Amino acid sequence: MNEEWVDLGPLEDFPEGAVREAMHGSKRLAVSRRNGRVGVLEGTCNHVGGPLGQGRLDGEYVVCPSHYWKFHHATGVGEPGSEEDRVPSYAVRVDDDRVRIRPEPATLRARKPHAPHPLARTPVRGDGPIRVLGLSTTAMTPGNPRYSTSEDLLTHALAAAATEQACEAQFIRVRDLRIRACEGYYSKSARACTWPCSITQMDRSDEMAGIYEAVVHWADVILVATPIRWGAASSLYFKMVERMNCIQNQETIADRHLLKNKVAGFIITGGQDNVQAVAGQLLGFFAEVGCQFPQFPYVAHSRGWSAEDMEQNELAVQKSTALHDGAAALAARCAAMARVMVSSSLGEGALVGGGRKAHPTA
Repeated sequence: MNEEWVDLGPLEDFPEGAVREAMHGSKRLAVSRRNGRVGVLEGTCNHVGGPLGQGRLDGEYVVCPSHYWKFHHATGVGEPGSEEDRVPSYAVRVDDDRVRIRPEPATLRARKPHAPHPLARTPVRGDGPIRVLGLSTTAMTPGNPRYSTSEDLLTHALAAAATEQACEAQFIRVRDLRIRACEGYYSKSARACTWPCSITQMDRSDEMAGIYEAVVHWADVILVATPIRWGAASSLYFKMVERMNCIQNQETIADRHLLKNKVAGFIITGGQDNVQAVAGQLLGFFAEVGCQFPQFPYVAHSRGWSAEDMEQNELAVQKSTALHDGAAALAARCAAMARVMVSSSLGEGALVGGGRKAHPTA
């Protein structure tokens, strides 16, 4: 019987132990060769449509480059434990050193049911007092606590919010959490940066989920405290906000507004100057994720460029009534603004998509 076969190219274009992308009309394919056997799969991953043909081989499995989902290179069946996830596979033959496939898949796509991640629920503010979240981004050696000027002021601000403003308060030291660094999924594809973060979905031991829960689903006010490190915010601050890119990305890609009626304020201290530049970064980032700011949205302290007497810097903060009163006043301003925002609304159509895009991204 005369069977139709589609020519994908010479065998030498598909080297042993590798995965290559090929086209069948407008359809992308993932072509691999292992132990001399050629496998051809449809090149779209079940997860968020990652390009399987740009992945790699791990044993008998093609690994998606977006989030590392695995499918058998010849059958398309998911890795052990995920066999219900399958991508279409094609009948393959090699003759005259050419790789050929039947035009229609030999197997069909199937998706294993996956329960939504708990963080994926729609944010809904429950009744109750204003909720103030404090995030300290000071790094410290475990088991060897030391005094932190920014953390001191943040602790004072949270205590004042609870006692003087009748707010609920929650304090998170970012250093106490096991947080993996952002792995740049957005750089691979905008849609590869998911909500919740892909790392959070893949790695149950990753504790960034605690920050996501507090920022997205709990807090009305977010107070961030950071030391100044070489003219910038701390490395822990950047580690945290790089992982929060998935919140901002929901604005630009999914038109989903996760941070509604949130107020942000900042505490910035350091031995050397650059307060305004650090504040500019914090203000810029939290504006991009949809937060609002009170008048005078940060409290700061610095000894200046020529001051190396750090022992005096710590004493200056410890003894400064003005700084501690200023931190309490910052919390009060943030709480007052949050009360206004929580009790009023501009309406569902008032918010436009975040970011500055030259064309629609959806």
